[in-house]
Amino acid sequence: MPPRAQLAAAPAGARFLDPAVLARIGNLELVARTVVDGFLTGLHRSPYLGFSTDFAEHRPYMPGDDIRRIDWRLYARTDRHYIKLFEAETNANFVVLLDVSASMSYGSHSVPKLDYARFLAACLSYFSSRQRDRVGLVTFHHEIVGYVPPSMKHLDTALHVLDRARAGREGSLAEPLLRVTELLRRKGIVVVVSDFYEELDDVLAAVAPLRARGHDVIVFHVLDPAERTFPFQEASGFEDLETGRQIPVIPERLREDYLRMVRAHVEALADGFRQRRIDYTLLDTSEPLDGALFRYLLARERLSRTR
Repeated sequence: MPPRAQLAAAPAGARFLDPAVLARIGNLELVARTVVDGFLTGLHRSPYLGFSTDFAEHRPYMPGDDIRRIDWRLYARTDRHYIKLFEAETNANFVVLLDVSASMSYGSHSVPKLDYARFLAACLSYFSSRQRDRVGLVTFHHEIVGYVPPSMKHLDTALHVLDRARAGREGSLAEPLLRVTELLRRKGIVVVVSDFYEELDDVLAAVAPLRARGHDVIVFHVLDPAERTFPFQEASGFEDLETGRQIPVIPERLREDYLRMVRAHVEALADGFRQRRIDYTLLDTSEPLDGALFRYLLARERLSRTR
């Protein structure tokens, strides 16, 4: 947890993106609303909001809409306020696939990987709901644990399932993601949030069917800072959270090899996803969520132009 002085010195609204602060809020809907509204305000209505320039339709003006997007010519003809909608804003299926396997319970600081992933999933779902998307959610370990089919009315249900999500059993991507491919018959945006605690080839093979089915796939790789830096000093027994296996470790002797293996895994994942036209982002659970949200908006903008 950063000292109060550091939080106070942060840019306006930045403290609301700090995962340690968010963990104290306790209500996922409030977390999502706080982060998304603060983030969008921080962007100062930037053009990087996933909006394309191709006009699609109008909808009635609602309180909170940007008045600069009112169609004044239509107002002159109808005496009613309407907002211009563009292609990227028309409703699409948006589904988060959240890994709740045992390894996601790890955390070296105040926010375990699963909590960080839940915050991210809630924020992306809330934002997509504001975009008039049909929001859905899947939680999984070696099988699907919870499924909320995409719908414009399912945001509250998705947040409820996220709030109850707990890391538990050994995980595997292949079977649940194949099942998801069968469930999601309509093409849409699919976001996979996981620590990808599997062999490279298994990860890529598991995600590939989603892309082959025509979905726009965005991947967030969530890691704890200790998993990236291996700061341990004392010799001790290390337990594999997936299998329960324990091995004795002398950190000084393994640190360089471990860090080299982690870097190689991350680089190989990034390269493998890129070759398959899948957006990949590595996230550190000690860092604010704004980077993840901004990467999502850029990916959404790019996908909308591709469509």
